[in-house]
Amino acid sequence: MFSAILIEKGEAGQSAALANLAEAELPDGDVSIDVAYSTLNYKDGLAITGASPVVRRFPMVPGIDLAGVVTASTHPAWRQGDRVVLNGWGVGESHWGGLAQRARVNGDWLVPLPADFTARQAMAIGTAGYTAALCVDALLDHGVRPDQGEILVTGATGGVGSVAITLLTAAGFTVAAATGKASEADYLQQLGAATVLDRAELAGAGKPLQKERWAGVVDAVGSHTLANACAQTRYGGAVAACGLAQGMDFPASVAPFILRGVSLLGIDSVMAPAGPRTAAWARLARDLDAIALEVIAQEVALGEAVAAAGQLMDGKVRGRILVDVNR
Repeated sequence: MFSAILIEKGEAGQSAALANLAEAELPDGDVSIDVAYSTLNYKDGLAITGASPVVRRFPMVPGIDLAGVVTASTHPAWRQGDRVVLNGWGVGESHWGGLAQRARVNGDWLVPLPADFTARQAMAIGTAGYTAALCVDALLDHGVRPDQGEILVTGATGGVGSVAITLLTAAGFTVAAATGKASEADYLQQLGAATVLDRAELAGAGKPLQKERWAGVVDAVGSHTLANACAQTRYGGAVAACGLAQGMDFPASVAPFILRGVSLLGIDSVMAPAGPRTAAWARLARDLDAIALEVIAQEVALGEAVAAAGQLMDGKVRGRILVDVNR
C-alpha cells in the first residue's frame, strides 16, 4: 500500500483527499518509481480544486511533476536505482501523477535527474522552473542579449516568474518584475529583479503600439498583460508566452509584429521533446543558485497538499510549493 492524493468524481461532484492505494491499482507503464518529492503547479491547483476540467479521467492521482528513484524497469533507457525527474506528458491529467509515494509511467517521459540536484531541489524547481528555463533558452536562441535592454517578467512572484528572474539575472540581464503583490518587492529584488512594477500597469486594455521598453519578455499571465507586453517590446525583440493566469484570450493587434518585428514565442512544457528538456535542466543546474531556490520554495506534507492547492488558486502563495510525499 502507498499514500496518494486521489481525485474522484461522483453524483455530488469532484473531491480530492489523501487515500491509501494498492500498487496493483497503478496504471500501465514500463518504469516503476519510488517518488521522493512532488510539487504543486497552477495546473495541479486547477485539478485538485476542480476550478477547471483539466482531469481527463477519474479516479486520478494529480501531480504533473515527480522526482524519485527507479525501482523496476523494462524500458531500455532506465535501470533500477536511476534517479529520474518527470514533468508534464499528461501525468496528473490522463495518467496518474506525482502526488503519491509510488508511480508507474512511460520511460520515454523521463529525463535523468541532474547530478547537481537532490530530488527535493528538483521539485522545488518543478514544471514551473523548467518552463522558466525553456523561456530563457527561447529568448537567447532568438538572439536577445543583455546589452539590448531590460527583460520584463510578468506574474513575477509565481513559480515561473521567480525562477525566470534568477536565471535571467545569472545570464546577465537586467530584469523588471511585474506583480500585484507590492509587499513582495524585497523578495523579488532578492531574486535579482532591478525594478518592480505594479501589474495594474499591464492588466488593462492598451494601445496597439506603446513606448518601446523591453528587449524581451517572459509572460506567464496572458490576456491584456501579454498584449501590452508585446506592444511595449522593442524593435526586433521577443516575447516568450507560457501561461494564462489572467486569461486565455489575447486582445492584441498585429502591429507589434509587422511594424516592429517583434516575435511571439510559444513555450510548451508538456510535450516538449527530450532535447529542449535536457537543455533546460542543464541551464537550471548551471545557473540556479541553491540559496535562491530555498528562498523560492516552501514545503508541505502530502496530506497538506489539498489545502495548499486551494491557497495557490486563491493567490496566497509566492514562489513554489514543494511536496514531501513521504510525510
